[in-house]
Amino acid sequence: MKDRFTARVALLVMLPWLAACNSNPSKQDIGMVSGAILGGVVGSAATGGSTVGTVGGAAAGSYVGRQIAKEMK
Repeated sequence: MKDRFTARVALLVMLPWLAACNSNPSKQDIGMVSGAILGGVVGSAATGGSTVGTVGGAAAGSYVGRQIAKEMK
């Protein structure tokens, strides 16, 4: 039951990113998604697979990735 809830929450979080795929992504979008993926992996590894750690890492990674891409203009 917990796995289904986690999957549903993940899907709801990812819907805006999936909707943005209709147009060509900007460098900031690519940086944000790349950072979120990397941050989620690192957050999950650092907290032993905790959902909170994964989501927190993804949120932090997306912010950092977007900021780095913004500076690369």
